[in-house]
Amino acid sequence: MSRPRLFGRLAALARVIVVSAPPGSGKTVLLRSWISQAGLADCAAWVAAGRGERDPQQFWLSVLGALRQTAPGSVLVQAVTAAPDLDGWAITERLLKDLAPLDDRVWLVIDDVHELGPDALRQLELLVMRAPEELRFVLAARHDVRLGLHRLRLEGELAEIREPDLRFTLAEAGELYAAAGVQLPEAALGVLQERTEGWAAGLRLAALALAGHRDPEQFAAGFSGTERTVAEYLLAEVLDRQSEAVRRLLLRTSVLDRVNGELAGLLTGDEGGERVLQDLEAAGAFVVSLDPARTWFRYHQMFAGLLALELRRTEPGEATALHRAAAGWFAGHGFAVEAVRHAQAAQDWDLAARMLAGHWPALHLDGQAATVHELLAGFPAGLPAADAGLAVVAAADELAQGSLEAAERYLTLAGRHSGSVPAGRGEYGRLLLGVVRLLLDRQRGNLPAVAADARELQAMTEVADASRPGLGADLRALALISLGGTEFWAAAPDDAARHLESGVALARRIGRPYLEFTGLAHQALYEVYRSFARAAERGRQAVKLAEQHGWTDDPAFGFVASILAGMLTWQARLEEAEPWLQVAERALGDEAAQPASAATIRFVRGALEMMRNRDSEALAVFQAADVLAGRLASPHYLIPWIRALLLLAMMRLGQTGPAGQFLAGLSDTDRERGEIRIAEAALRLAQDDPRAATAAIAPVLEGSAPVAHQDLGRAQAYVLEAIARDALRDQDAADRALERALGLAEPDRLLLPFLLHPTMVMIERHARRGTAHAALVADILSLLAGRKLAPPAAGPQPPLETLSDSEVRVLRYLPTNLSMRQIASELYVSHNTVRTHVSHLYAKLGTHTRAEAVARARALGLLAPSPLGGKATRAG
Repeated sequence: MSRPRLFGRLAALARVIVVSAPPGSGKTVLLRSWISQAGLADCAAWVAAGRGERDPQQFWLSVLGALRQTAPGSVLVQAVTAAPDLDGWAITERLLKDLAPLDDRVWLVIDDVHELGPDALRQLELLVMRAPEELRFVLAARHDVRLGLHRLRLEGELAEIREPDLRFTLAEAGELYAAAGVQLPEAALGVLQERTEGWAAGLRLAALALAGHRDPEQFAAGFSGTERTVAEYLLAEVLDRQSEAVRRLLLRTSVLDRVNGELAGLLTGDEGGERVLQDLEAAGAFVVSLDPARTWFRYHQMFAGLLALELRRTEPGEATALHRAAAGWFAGHGFAVEAVRHAQAAQDWDLAARMLAGHWPALHLDGQAATVHELLAGFPAGLPAADAGLAVVAAADELAQGSLEAAERYLTLAGRHSGSVPAGRGEYGRLLLGVVRLLLDRQRGNLPAVAADARELQAMTEVADASRPGLGADLRALALISLGGTEFWAAAPDDAARHLESGVALARRIGRPYLEFTGLAHQALYEVYRSFARAAERGRQAVKLAEQHGWTDDPAFGFVASILAGMLTWQARLEEAEPWLQVAERALGDEAAQPASAATIRFVRGALEMMRNRDSEALAVFQAADVLAGRLASPHYLIPWIRALLLLAMMRLGQTGPAGQFLAGLSDTDRERGEIRIAEAALRLAQDDPRAATAAIAPVLEGSAPVAHQDLGRAQAYVLEAIARDALRDQDAADRALERALGLAEPDRLLLPFLLHPTMVMIERHARRGTAHAALVADILSLLAGRKLAPPAAGPQPPLETLSDSEVRVLRYLPTNLSMRQIASELYVSHNTVRTHVSHLYAKLGTHTRAEAVARARALGLLAPSPLGGKATRAG
């Protein structure tokens, strides 16, 4: 099949091209396809080294014969007959002499170079170094061979195609299957491409097995190295070629997802495991290094499946002991997740439970809630409820999954079992209970309880550090951020600012990016009420951390997204706000588990719908948000704002009577809030009572009625004051009030007050009479007239580097509301692959966040000029 991306590299100007990859990677087929499609049949000499080729004379006679089959070689290369005294060196010298006058390009393609003996390799090196310019070499091998090619690499004369380059992409896999006459659903094709890691032989063997299969998707889901044809291929081409010692190492370490030399020695009882693994990787034996130092390795998925099968066949019953030994090693070296998994595989439930409970705080603080959930699912049913430590972890898991009631039940069980905990672990158990209790009270918005929980945790730092060095600082940061976030919800802004600043600084200092991320999310909300610029900066910092670490599915990311959507909505940038709001809605999960965040998201959604003049939808959203806010354990700054916009939505729908009844049903304390007074002023204007409107908002303008967002609330109040004064025919007072509103709105470009209370005639008159905010007035009038604002005129610079095809495919999904994991699912690639492409995109576009990358790409014409509206769609 045609593979243009590789054909182009084969046609490069380098004198030598090396194609090095494990068996079945498609080296031979690639080269034959390229020769055919490039029309090189008359000028390409093909030589395949036989298995275990140790006769240089025979090899060089094959080279001579192949060169004589080419058009230029048929004239220049003289025939040679085999003779006892004719060695490879003599043939090489004869060949160099014959080819010296070569004017036309000839390609010498040698397949399976790794099969050549040392003499033939040295002779080939001589030919490569002394050959005329027009003789080009293509060398295919299962692993690198000693040919002194490093010199050519330094001189730019060497091109290399390796295993990662040969992997079939999803599109190429689809072409391969189509050519084989196999019809496969996209999802099944993606699974096979992921399972085989693009390995050509694996894909081809799967295609053969799929012919006529009744359920392709079921086949794809179960396809592995244990499938008969794959197992036979890997046995013959890889495993059976290894020595007994290497075979033993491969089989006994197959229980591991990753292996190093020390682990290999532990499981085999032999030394030198690291060198063996390095040699296997160099030999293309489906062993992949995981770090630059080449100390950690993994096995190709297909090969790992075969090894596991062979271990069960040749050493039945050994897997349990191997898992137990691995669990002890990982536990002793601080790799908690792998220790738990191996302990579970060995059914050592006590070790697994102790490891998970002992390391849960670190997992939580690293944002690994999904991993904790997966590990808990590996225990027998009923065990989490019977073990004190596991019960606490199960409570935290239920909290992360959105069930506050189930979390409370597990905490109760943990308290009951705490008496049976060994003396040395009792204090740590109480510490775990305190952490999860803090998280539970924080989600309920119970400020007094959170404050008490935070004090208790900070008092237990010595216990924490004795259990896990550094845990005390971790918990101090958690306590400060939890306290600050809850204080803000409960309208204690000064305390919130201090605690959040300290918590984020501490999290950054001790290297806890997930804690820093959640703290920045709360800081972003806090800063919304002081400066949109600072709030946006905190939001960008939080988004960057989330994208770097894969936390874009986390509820805290949804919280940040809702803040960004809110600011964009207040600025009437609705098309930009919508994708962020959809991200927030999807990341939230169960509203009952996150009532404060859920109420915030509903509030922003309602405001956005009202700005679109969809007042019925807005009213329904505000009513739902009011119910959610009412579930909070403490007073919440958002409640009066939600109710104020709920009242305004009713009025815009002409429901002045029900709005009045709703207002009358509020408590005296609620009615004294600035937001409610603003809503009352709007109601009085709707009832044609401008004097009552001015009386209602007077305390807001005087500063005696508190509002959560001073600039936004007071700007809205001045707009209503202007409308009321205009109705009372006091145009000078109306103009003064309108100018005050514009002055408050200008710094953060707060257009919401002017669009919620449209006053186009009055604003036009104000513009004619003169204003210090002409640009803002022009924008307001444009929006009131239904016109979109012009985009910035400055043109961007081009990307720093050309984007690859894979990067462009990922880029097309960035304007959508899909998370990184969902993009990976759409493209049928791994989550890590998408994260790598996004990192490259940021570097090439000169940006730091997803939003910046989208904006830059649109400006460069790499994306459509307008953001996606509605639900996300697949890129074409």
